[in-house]
Amino acid sequence: MKEIILLKDGEIALKGLNRSTFEDMLIKNIKERISSLGEFSYRKAQSTIVVTPENEDIDLDEAVSRIGKVFGTVGIARAAVCEKDIDIIRQTAYDYLKDDLMFAKTFKVTAKRADKNFPLKSPEICDEVGGYLLSKIRGLKVDVHNPEVTVAVEVRDNGVYIHGKQLPGAGGMPTGTAGRACLLISGGIDSPVAGYMIAKRGVRLTAVHFASPPYTSELAEMKVHELLGKVSMYSGRINLFTVPFTEIQEAIRDYCPEEMFTVTMRRIMMKLSSRIAEWQGAEALITGESLGQVASQTIHALKCTDECATLPVFRPCIGMDKNEIVIISRKIDTFDISIRPYEDCCTVFTPRHPRTRPTPKYAREVEAMIPDLDKMMDKAFEGAVLKIIEAYKS
Repeated sequence: MKEIILLKDGEIALKGLNRSTFEDMLIKNIKERISSLGEFSYRKAQSTIVVTPENEDIDLDEAVSRIGKVFGTVGIARAAVCEKDIDIIRQTAYDYLKDDLMFAKTFKVTAKRADKNFPLKSPEICDEVGGYLLSKIRGLKVDVHNPEVTVAVEVRDNGVYIHGKQLPGAGGMPTGTAGRACLLISGGIDSPVAGYMIAKRGVRLTAVHFASPPYTSELAEMKVHELLGKVSMYSGRINLFTVPFTEIQEAIRDYCPEEMFTVTMRRIMMKLSSRIAEWQGAEALITGESLGQVASQTIHALKCTDECATLPVFRPCIGMDKNEIVIISRKIDTFDISIRPYEDCCTVFTPRHPRTRPTPKYAREVEAMIPDLDKMMDKAFEGAVLKIIEAYKS
């Protein structure tokens, strides 16, 4: 019995004349995720993408699992393919779904007749298939409102697709259809969630992490790599720039008022991230900040840090409380990694009494207290770029 994977379009179906562009990007992203499993062919038809394995030994369970994390679809189903003959349709429905139906008490049949040349209308298809299944499986009853099993029959131009339960897709828009942005990732709970949420809107990600050895360890940087690995299961490949930040943080400690340590650090991070983002062709910055969660995330502090960004700053978590962010982090499997007790540079030299209502004028004055800051920033930028170049070479 031939099996395929059916993908149901989400928002893509609303894209009008641009729809094909979005579908092509979705197919490209799916190919990247499942190409290692074997050869597949792809076909676009009536708000559906049909993924057909070219070899019988392909692991379709793994393929469905991977595709389920690709942004752009709202539903996924494994389906059997058969000829457009009602006798064959009835038998295929039984053969393909009998294991589910044998352990169910209730079921219903749904039918879609996209091929209007098929002689039976949708209600007639339901009657024929439903009646056959009732005759084959003792004790099974029809429940059109709350069935345990739904048997779906789709009569298409090139054949009939029969499937059971449709799994939810990842939703959103295909990655790469909304440009590129640079994610500031610390290793905490919030920033991976922010990256996931903005990638869901079709944005391709580059990431920037600030490391301050010996105050931060290699384990902290490894944690960031693991977090991005989880996010990339949804977003696709993410390049990571690790910025050597020790010299700058020590200068902030030595020359700035303690109450402004964090705001000053965030301002410099914004400047360096903007520079890296522009070098990568990104068009926005992303942070995991949530309004009022900590002292550096008040409206006044955010105003001071935004002043230093040369690109728009997106904050997908800005109106969320911690519990809402944690729920998403558990969904995408980043929570347990994020709570590992490895210091990141955001917790280095944390002020005892941070200023919660700084002004941009005062923030600029404090930043000006740091001698040779521009030279240190140039050095940090070059260090981040050289590290990723070396990583590519190896």
